[in-house]
Amino acid sequence: MIFVPLILAHLLGDFLLQPNSWVADKEKNKINSPYLYLHVVLHATLALVMLWDLKLWWIAAVIGVTHFFIDWAKLHFQTRKTKRAWFFVDQLLHLAVIAGLSWLYFPYWLIDDFLNPTNLRIITALVFLTVPASVIIKTVISIWTPVAEDQTKIQTASLINAGKYIGILERLLVFTFILVNHWEGVGFMIAAKSVFRFSDLAEAKQRKLTEYVLIGTLLSFGIAIIAAIIIKI
Repeated sequence: MIFVPLILAHLLGDFLLQPNSWVADKEKNKINSPYLYLHVVLHATLALVMLWDLKLWWIAAVIGVTHFFIDWAKLHFQTRKTKRAWFFVDQLLHLAVIAGLSWLYFPYWLIDDFLNPTNLRIITALVFLTVPASVIIKTVISIWTPVAEDQTKIQTASLINAGKYIGILERLLVFTFILVNHWEGVGFMIAAKSVFRFSDLAEAKQRKLTEYVLIGTLLSFGIAIIAAIIIKI
């Protein structure tokens, strides 16, 4: 089966191995950005590595070519107002291409002792719960980003990207607790985060900010729980 390896390659290429500087340069220079072409080559290479068979070079080539045109369309047509919508359209189109290729060539993939179907699904879920899930949550709740009337009343001092890494760690822990059938660990995580996080928000007396963080937290836990349930099923 080639669907899961190609999904893993996509997650690595579009999220973990694509720096923010590449994204910024592509949005600024569009088709003239060298990072657009480097990004496409990276995706094709990852696809070929994950398939681990030179006979399937044409699948990697199709992944690279279609990725270029999909990303080009996104960069060309998106605006500041439609950026969030184009993010999901872009990802759905990439997934559609992978699903189509998998349907055309199923199943053909070399499996060793470690990368068996079960382990590969778990690895793919773990990768998804890191940066990809963070980007999705940030995109979904961006329409509710609170704007303070008086910025001086809000404490903004915080570690750089602390919220992002806290979210990643909590999702990975929730995922692990459910896989090993310890749901009580999920309750512990929610209680611990409530004590530390929401006590600070209560002191800040910012209701919109509290609701914004609560939505993000519930989305984070919800995505991790759903991913774990899917893997167990």
